[in-house]
Amino acid sequence: MLLSAANRLYLRRIIRWRTTRVVLFLFFLINLLDVLRIHHKIVEGDRQQLLRRGSGAARPRERIYIASMHWNNAQVLKDYWNDAVIQLTETFGPDNVFVSIYESGSWDDSKQALRELDAELDKRNVPRRVEVSDTTHEDEINKAAEERGEGWIDTARGRRELRRIPYLARLRNRTIQDLVELSKKGVTFDKVLFLNDVVFTIDDVLTLLDTNGGNYAAACSLDFSKPPLYYDTFALRDSEGNAHAMQTWPYFGARDSRNALVNHVDAVPVTSCWNGIVVMPAEPFVSSIKLRFRAVPDSLAAHHLEGSECCLIHADNPLSKTKGVYLNPRVRVGYNYPAYAATHPPGRSWVSAWDIFAGLWENRIRRWTAWTLDRWVVRSRVRRWEKETDGNREPGEFCLINEMQVLVENGWAHV
Repeated sequence: MLLSAANRLYLRRIIRWRTTRVVLFLFFLINLLDVLRIHHKIVEGDRQQLLRRGSGAARPRERIYIASMHWNNAQVLKDYWNDAVIQLTETFGPDNVFVSIYESGSWDDSKQALRELDAELDKRNVPRRVEVSDTTHEDEINKAAEERGEGWIDTARGRRELRRIPYLARLRNRTIQDLVELSKKGVTFDKVLFLNDVVFTIDDVLTLLDTNGGNYAAACSLDFSKPPLYYDTFALRDSEGNAHAMQTWPYFGARDSRNALVNHVDAVPVTSCWNGIVVMPAEPFVSSIKLRFRAVPDSLAAHHLEGSECCLIHADNPLSKTKGVYLNPRVRVGYNYPAYAATHPPGRSWVSAWDIFAGLWENRIRRWTAWTLDRWVVRSRVRRWEKETDGNREPGEFCLINEMQVLVENGWAHV
């Protein structure tokens, strides 16, 4: 026998140890190369966007209808938002824009801030409607019984209460009222730009308009309030109609959405998004389609289900299937300046190499192991509702979550 038993055992241990080291080395090398590749794509994607903006290349001449609604966000209006809107109107020219703003019963200085914006737009001859309302949430929820229409529901608190989403849908539709009326008079627009109360720049808007070469049913930014968590979880759905796998990068469970985001392309396919700033073609709002914001029926909401009006709009838009809905990760906005600054670090990737590595593996583990009853709960409740009355059908089922949301004096609440 050439080798003793002890020597054979020693040799096997060496082989196993060397094999383990080789496997670990390959694991480290493959992950390192993958992280470096993705990191480069993120840096290069943002850099190319800046170069394109700085090249002075001519943009297609477009007419933009700007729509926004506000409630108690005076600080961001005064510090950032008003100036950015003025710059937008100067960039496109007063002949190519209309600004529609609706404020709804704020108790801070939002009304005054918007009146100041109105005055500045007037100096520049910008067509607009800046409407401020004294009707508060308290006024809305204390309406007399005979004044209550759709959107009121009996809750577990033993009261008939005003649902949050029908209220918001009604306000959003007020912001596009002039779009519809002007169209009847022959005054048309190419795109509708919906602006939340976010910190943004002109370049952000121009980049968003150019998403997928300008061909989309909707293009959305990515919004943040407390990075690295993205904000609008209620409206964002991946390409398979699912909510996020995780609230940090790379967010998505669906392969098409996840791969596009990891490669930092400017058009990540999704089923629905809103996320701070949204651009949509104006045509569906003014054509025979009459696209409008809405909530799910009260009878469906009674099953303890709710869906965002900013998600349902994509379910109802026929262009969603033909042109696609996209999230553009190169456009990142913040509900405060620290959030905006954190997602725009100068000279480097907004996602660190470590966050890329950790995010990829957390996402994989969640996809491999996570299992919830959320979709089953929604589907079973929708099925019961469909059986209650002939014709009950909800095309935006992917928007629904197991919640009931009502308006309260200082905001809204889960019940």
